Amino acid sequence: MIDNPNNIPYPKLAPNTVALVGIPFDEYSSFMRGPAKAPSAIRQTLHNGASNLFAENGVNLDTHPLFRDLGDLTLPGGEEAMFAIETAVERLTEQKVRILSLGGDHAITFPVVNALTRTYENLTILHLDAHPDLYDSYDGSRFSHACPFARIMESGRVKRLIQVGVRGMNDEQRRQVEKFGVTCIEMKDYRSKNPIALEGPLYLSVDMDVLDPAYAPGVSHHEPGGMSTRKVLRLIQSIGCRIVGADIVEVNPDRDVNGMTAAVAAKFVKEIAGVMIRQVK
Repeated sequence: MIDNPNNIPYPKLAPNTVALVGIPFDEYSSFMRGPAKAPSAIRQTLHNGASNLFAENGVNLDTHPLFRDLGDLTLPGGEEAMFAIETAVERLTEQKVRILSLGGDHAITFPVVNALTRTYENLTILHLDAHPDLYDSYDGSRFSHACPFARIMESGRVKRLIQVGVRGMNDEQRRQVEKFGVTCIEMKDYRSKNPIALEGPLYLSVDMDVLDPAYAPGVSHHEPGGMSTRKVLRLIQSIGCRIVGADIVEVNPDRDVNGMTAAVAAKFVKEIAGVMIRQVK
C-alpha cells in the first residue's frame, strides 16, 4: 500500500504491471463532495464475493502477476495534493508500470496525465464523460474538476483529446473545444457501430456520469440521456492500441443506490485492466 507518495520507498514492480492506485480526493468538486470515498467503495465491491475477478477476455486479476493493487495515496490538501499525485504516478511510470487510478473527482486526471507525459510522448486521451471539463476556471479555481482538460491541453504535451458521450455542453465549452482542437463526439451524435480511430500510447479517462443515471445513480451530476453500461464496455473492449494509463472517476457513494454505481465501476476496473494486460506481448 502507498501511504505517503513523497517519503516511502516504492514497491519494485515488473514492467507493464497494471497498478491499481486509489486517489481519494474531491476538494475540487464544484457541486457536492463525496467522490473521495469512492476508492474504498469500489474495492469493497470488487472483493465482496458477489462476482469473481475475471475480465470478460479471460484475464483473472486475482492471480495474474501483472496486476497489483497498491492501495490508496495519503494526500495533503489543495494544490499540494496535485503535486503529491503527480509525484506518486511519476515514480511508478519510471518503472514502466501502467496506472489504473480510482478517483476521486476528475481533478485528479490533470496531475496523473502530467506525470505520464514525462514518460510517453504523443499521448492520446480518450475521455468518456457527460461534460467536456474544459473550463479555463470554475468557481474561481483553475484546478476544479470542471477544468482538468483545459490544464492538460494548454500544456502542449498531449497529441490528441477525444471526448465521447458529452451532453452538457455550453457556449464557453464549445469555444474551448475549438481552441484546443478537441475531437468531441456528443452523445446525440455517437453511434457505437462507427469505430473511433485511436493511436497509442493511449490514456483512458472514464467519468462515471458518461452513463445514463439509470445505470449509475451514484454520481454528483446526473445527466440523463447517457450511455448504457454495455456500450461503455464495448468501447473499452474495442481499444486496440496500447493503453498506458487510465482512471475511473466521479463515483459518489453518498448518492449510490444499493451499490449499483460501485458495482459498475468495479466491472470497469476488471475490463480496463483485462484489456491492458492482454496487450502485453
